[in-house]
Amino acid sequence: MNVLRDALSQWNWYLDGWIIVAGILCSVATALLGNFLVLRKMSMLGDAITHAILPGLAAAFFISDSRSSLPMFAGAVIAGILTALFTEWIRGFGKVDEGAAMGVVFTSLFALGLVMIVQAADHVDLDPGCVLYGAIELTPLDTVLIAGWKIPRVVAVLSIVLLINLLFVVCFLKELKLSSFDPALATTTGFNATLIHYTLMTLVAITAVASFETVGNILVVAMFVVPPAAAYMLTDRLGRMIVLSVILAIIAAITGHISAITVPHWFGYGSTSTAGMMAVTAGLLFVLAALLGPRHGILIIFIRRQFLSWKILAEDIIALMYRIEERDPDRKPDAGYLREILFSRSLPTSLTLRYLTNRGQITGTNGYYKLTETGRDQARQLVRSHRLWEHYLVEHAGMSTETIHRQAERLEHFTDRQLREKLNEDTLNTDQDPHGSPIPPEEFSD
Repeated sequence: MNVLRDALSQWNWYLDGWIIVAGILCSVATALLGNFLVLRKMSMLGDAITHAILPGLAAAFFISDSRSSLPMFAGAVIAGILTALFTEWIRGFGKVDEGAAMGVVFTSLFALGLVMIVQAADHVDLDPGCVLYGAIELTPLDTVLIAGWKIPRVVAVLSIVLLINLLFVVCFLKELKLSSFDPALATTTGFNATLIHYTLMTLVAITAVASFETVGNILVVAMFVVPPAAAYMLTDRLGRMIVLSVILAIIAAITGHISAITVPHWFGYGSTSTAGMMAVTAGLLFVLAALLGPRHGILIIFIRRQFLSWKILAEDIIALMYRIEERDPDRKPDAGYLREILFSRSLPTSLTLRYLTNRGQITGTNGYYKLTETGRDQARQLVRSHRLWEHYLVEHAGMSTETIHRQAERLEHFTDRQLREKLNEDTLNTDQDPHGSPIPPEEFSD
């Protein structure tokens, strides 16, 4: 805590505040469009563009004989747009995979840019660190005067880009949704899906170029992909996905800069790259979403499957005990016998028996178990479902009596009373199953 307090005591609201604002603007602008890149399986287009703008930068230098921002920005935007257009052209006319088309375009343009840069090597300063990490820490130093306020130039540019992207997504959300999920249907509804696609690609190019100088290649690519991908793990609705991706992008930008100036102090260092830490934070948020997402989270799915397996084991145990009572009402099985018949392991079986005992569905005496009235009623419904399914599979699906047990055993756990009544109506002579065992009634009469 002392290290964190010391680091935060050095916080400068003017410098650090503008750095965070620039990070947020970049992250949100890229995340808004990134949702549709993820849905269209074009997540790496941002990476391709940030590599392919090199010939645009070199061409701008050759034409203007200057390294001023405006010609360089214009050249980079043109190169970025051409990257998107060439990628789509190769994919459509060459009938190749989207990833392969991106690879062909950005490697070719990147190589062309390197050749052009070599020709101007004495006049152009190409800093690999700036290309990778950007110079977001220098954001407050380059300002412009707007309405009497000194605003960092990057913040002004990214604000305009964010506004354009937001208006595009809000105004054309329906068209973007249709063209992302079903381009053919989108075309039949009366609007040009191809135009929407190329507009999206153009905005992606402009956003990537506008962000590239400040945050570098790493953060641009990360924010195009990671917040939307994390949001995709958390919801299946597009509107919520967009909102969540924006929230995650903002969290990554804020915590990334704070981490850049605090975490290195824990290990005795001064600070580290803000853009790099923003990307790392976004990656950590994705890991949390991938583990804990309510529907797609790995850990949540694992826990849900474990609960389902325990529920099925519990139902299998009481159904087996019901069948044992049918054959021999006085017999009380022990845990070993139940485990042997059900091919279950010792620990899950013991825990499930304890669970059934606590729920009042079975009682245990000296290691032997018996169904209670509550457990017997539940077991009767399971056995009735099983035998009705066996009857249905033979009568309507034409299956043999030797193969129906396994199928009915799976279906019985997901059969409610309404479905049992439907099975009973759709089958004839439901007093016995195909093996000659009696089908229990839905309820015992008093």
